[in-house]
Amino acid sequence: MVKKVALLTAGGFAPCLSTAVGALIERYTEVAPDVEIIAYRNGYQGLLQGSFYTVTPTVRDKAALLAFYGGSPIGNSRVKLTNAKDLVKRGLVPAGADPLQVAADRLVADGVDVLHTIGGDDTNTTAADLAAYLKKHDYDLTVVGLPKTIDNDVIPIRQSLGADTAAEQGALFAKNVVAEHNSNSRTLIVHEVMGRNCGWLTAATARRYHDWVLASEWLPEIGLDQKAWDVHGVFVPEAVIDLQAEAERLRHVMDEVGCVTIFLSEGAGVESIVAELEAKGETVARDAFGHIRLETINPGAWFGKQFAHMLGASKTLVQKSGYFARSAASNDFDRELITEMCHLAVDSALAGVPGVIGHDEERGDELRAIEFERIKGGKPFDITQDWYLELLAGIGQPAPVAAALPEHH
Repeated sequence: MVKKVALLTAGGFAPCLSTAVGALIERYTEVAPDVEIIAYRNGYQGLLQGSFYTVTPTVRDKAALLAFYGGSPIGNSRVKLTNAKDLVKRGLVPAGADPLQVAADRLVADGVDVLHTIGGDDTNTTAADLAAYLKKHDYDLTVVGLPKTIDNDVIPIRQSLGADTAAEQGALFAKNVVAEHNSNSRTLIVHEVMGRNCGWLTAATARRYHDWVLASEWLPEIGLDQKAWDVHGVFVPEAVIDLQAEAERLRHVMDEVGCVTIFLSEGAGVESIVAELEAKGETVARDAFGHIRLETINPGAWFGKQFAHMLGASKTLVQKSGYFARSAASNDFDRELITEMCHLAVDSALAGVPGVIGHDEERGDELRAIEFERIKGGKPFDITQDWYLELLAGIGQPAPVAAALPEHH
């Protein structure tokens, strides 16, 4: 029988965390009001430190309020429970300790029967490591995850929480940034979008923005020109970026309308940039999970520099929508998806069924608790989808050629 439940959010923010925390609290209050709920502060860090919020009657009564806010009320952190060296360095576990055991012992000490993890592939693979450890050592605890990532790249989950909102918010961000297109003649705008190894968010953001352009009314007679406001290039990691060919195409756009706007995935061209930096003897910074710290290599600036020269741009504006988009409150689509997944998450937890909740693409898109061992990150964006090909055709960009996709560690 479930008596006590713990929640945690981890990894980078996405526009679903606050809503999901509230939805889980609401669902437990509705179907199992006697279950005690705590929420670990700052993700797995709070779990290791034994730092948590207690969900009081006041929080239960007002949990719906959380859906109106972005971020995470309980805080996040980037902690990998199998990276003992990093955790010792950060003072989160003592030297020689097994972080998985520290976490398991803390859960037992706190009397937790169910742990809900809300995070991306790193969070849920960490949850899988913890679940496997618990099972191996006969800890009686159920772990149920929810898939949070604006990259929408969790295998085998059809749609991750927060991704749709992030695309919507990225398009909103672009509306204001692209208004700068004629603040100078021959302006190059590079809109860098989050999405590490997956181009889904960049493509979806570009589609949202392009659809807005097509649906809007313009007045070219006074300079309010649809083509100048449109997106002119979309570059994702899954497709080859032919700089010379694209520069030639975009040069014609620059000559015609006096500006060029590119939507660029932060993971596009990373291998080339890293190779260039390492050839200069520079060290490329990585996080606890081994991922390249993209903010330190600045893909947008690199592409901006390459294209500015080839397009004859007199001004280059590189803008990143990532933090604006990922910290927004959930939109209506995501609220419905979050509610649906949270209901099943609670039902699964009460039934003792572990896994990550999602529409399982390998099981006919059934919404179910997907086995932890089947959860992986790095699902590539399908560049052959009709909507993406239509987007590229609509902006005059050739159909994409698939790129080799080495992992960005």
